[in-house]
Amino acid sequence: MRSSVHAVIAVKSLGLAKSRLADRLLPQDRPQLVLAMLADTVTAATSTPEIASVTVVTPDQRVSQLVRGLGARVHPEPPVSAPHTGLNTALSAAATTVRAVHGPVELLALQADLPALRPHELSDMLRSAAGLRRAVVADHTATGTVALLVGDGTSALNPLFGTDSARRHIDAGAMELRGEWPGLRQDVDTADDLARAMELGVGVNTGALLRELDMSHRGGGKSTVARTGPPVRRPA
Repeated sequence: MRSSVHAVIAVKSLGLAKSRLADRLLPQDRPQLVLAMLADTVTAATSTPEIASVTVVTPDQRVSQLVRGLGARVHPEPPVSAPHTGLNTALSAAATTVRAVHGPVELLALQADLPALRPHELSDMLRSAAGLRRAVVADHTATGTVALLVGDGTSALNPLFGTDSARRHIDAGAMELRGEWPGLRQDVDTADDLARAMELGVGVNTGALLRELDMSHRGGGKSTVARTGPPVRRPA
């Protein structure tokens, strides 16, 4: 499969990140975890042969600095009329810009917090979606969405992230993909999510941070590194 899919990822301001991990991480550590998981997610995406580009839409300069260093493009976050629409508005704006630059390409909206994601999982998922107009991958709870693919090159992304987003994407016409991609499905919102990701084997950046924070024994997991290579320097 040729490199024809263009990925978009949205990241909100780091100051608002991962409040559900407040019982496990200090306020100054949560943004560092977001950056580390994002670095591993972007690294997996840019290492996937089928993905031609990765665009991250964010208002945060630390995020912008990080992902540019990983070979991703940055799109400024557009203004929104209501907070709950922010993620979908941001992804739609980035997708529109990608097509303005590259033409009628396939689009992949990907969550930013997939520290155990492997490139071969993304490759296999994209191959399984070949020929589908729209496809969705549910998260490990089977309610959220970790990936939304638009494969016909002309249809709008129309993301519906939020509560019960997998069902809403399916109701809107997306085919649910049911492959065994544990790293792709394991997004991280809670301490239990983080422990499961550690059991799967997190990427080099998340693994390095968790060791720095001495969380490997507290998370219930092995903090195994899924990929080799030096960690990315996180912006201060």
